[in-house]
Amino acid sequence: MEVFALRGWIGCALVFLLSLPARTQTLGFALADGKSRVQFPIEVTNNLVILPVIINGQLPLKFILDTGVRTAILTEKAYTDILNLSYSRHYMISGPGGEKLIDAYVTNNVTLDIPPGVHGEGHAMLVLEKDYLELRNFLGTDVHGVLGYELFSRFVVEVDYEQKTLTLALPHRFRKTRKYEVLPITVEDTKPYLRTRVQLNDSTFFTGKFLVDSGASHGLYVDKDSNDTIQLPPKRIHSVIGRGLGGVITGEIGRIKSINLGKFKINDLIANFPDPNSYYDTIKAARDVFRNGSVGGELLSRFNVVFDFPGERLYLKRNGQYKKEFYYNMSGLTVRAKGAQLKRFEIDEVRENSTAAKAGIQRGDIVLSVQGFRASDLTLAEINSLFSSKPGRKIKMEIYRAGATLKREFLLESPI
Repeated sequence: MEVFALRGWIGCALVFLLSLPARTQTLGFALADGKSRVQFPIEVTNNLVILPVIINGQLPLKFILDTGVRTAILTEKAYTDILNLSYSRHYMISGPGGEKLIDAYVTNNVTLDIPPGVHGEGHAMLVLEKDYLELRNFLGTDVHGVLGYELFSRFVVEVDYEQKTLTLALPHRFRKTRKYEVLPITVEDTKPYLRTRVQLNDSTFFTGKFLVDSGASHGLYVDKDSNDTIQLPPKRIHSVIGRGLGGVITGEIGRIKSINLGKFKINDLIANFPDPNSYYDTIKAARDVFRNGSVGGELLSRFNVVFDFPGERLYLKRNGQYKKEFYYNMSGLTVRAKGAQLKRFEIDEVRENSTAAKAGIQRGDIVLSVQGFRASDLTLAEINSLFSSKPGRKIKMEIYRAGATLKREFLLESPI
């Protein structure tokens, strides 16, 4: 049994992945019936792309599509046990400081199908002993795993975040279009990177190297120690910015002036500056690849995005979300969905000094209603949407605590 020291994180919307040694991989996706292109519907939740995957032709599950993961990951061993799969290796994975150990296994020669028309043979998969990450609870929808480089290495992948479709095309049949802005990327250790300019304030900017991370819901992560010119925004808060195998990830959150993505200049965006040892030493970090941070789903979802790993190109065409303003958690609440149907909602975090905290909402409270809507009639995404609608909006909630039903009101307020 081998021991890995993995420092995991899940960006604001819970991101997770792992790099296995290359020798365990066999890439085998192909399009059925001689097709050169297929398109199918996807879910988009919290800026993350979720697609259907069938394991060994029997077990239908849902995986996050993640540009930053090398090998497919299954979040719970119970699923592979159903199929009586054998395991070739057993790992013990530790969180930061080695204080927590998590069991994981490698299973080989797995068949992965993405309906309709995508078939994969001979895949290796990392399988976690149990659902340590609780992805379904924090996303409010069933998520069973993560899929990445095996797909991106074989196809040109187009994500339409607005129409909620995914298109896969064979690289030699992919046709470029003038409607898209083309950005050069480099694929290093199976992960895509771009170089771009970040304007921190009126007088400070730097050009940096960023992981393009479709499996992260945040807009921009910046490693504040990666460049001497990086300055933290004067108006900022210190808060939880992610979760991972080792627990919560903390950092500074503030607004920066702009980031350039080709001809597109995105202004007044929110950036996360993780605390030391909570970001760079992660399971998402490529071996021996320097970077200044990552660009995630909150930015990518404002475009139709084409990932061309074989051609080392990223294509962007802005969509209807392009001009949407950036807000950070105006309620100060993090809600967890629980139960088999994910219809029981519990307050998991209350940010200190937030308007919700001042209204007396506490960790562990059960949400009964929001704005007059019964919580059981809502999804977690709908609750979070109400909490991020616009500054100054009054939120009315009913909560359950210690046998009593309580009413609470607070105003949405941008903390940065």
